[in-house]
Amino acid sequence: MIRGFSIMDIPDKNYFRIGEVSKILGVEPYVVRYWESEFRTVRPARTRSDQRLYRKKDVEQLLTIKNLLYGDMFTIAGARKKLTDINRGGNRPADEGGRLIDIKKKLKVIKEIIG
Repeated sequence: MIRGFSIMDIPDKNYFRIGEVSKILGVEPYVVRYWESEFRTVRPARTRSDQRLYRKKDVEQLLTIKNLLYGDMFTIAGARKKLTDINRGGNRPADEGGRLIDIKKKLKVIKEIIG
């Protein structure tokens, strides 16, 4: 888990305002708005005054996105693809091969840095 909450730590509420979501995720509200624009799976409802109301499902998606971007070091495009794969059926064995390739690349970079 990256800094912030895990899916198990999300308060038991139906809706969250953007300030609450940003605190749960440990990021600024503009980051949440940016991710919302990049990932179609996050679509908060709007109040009459045009404030965003995120459902628990949206917060869970945002936590997954954060972990893909910050923890697994995916690009936005890579995280979008991975999130689509996850939402369609979870991690399949074929996905693990790609993950191992990513780990191998990261280890090579670390090896070059160390010398």
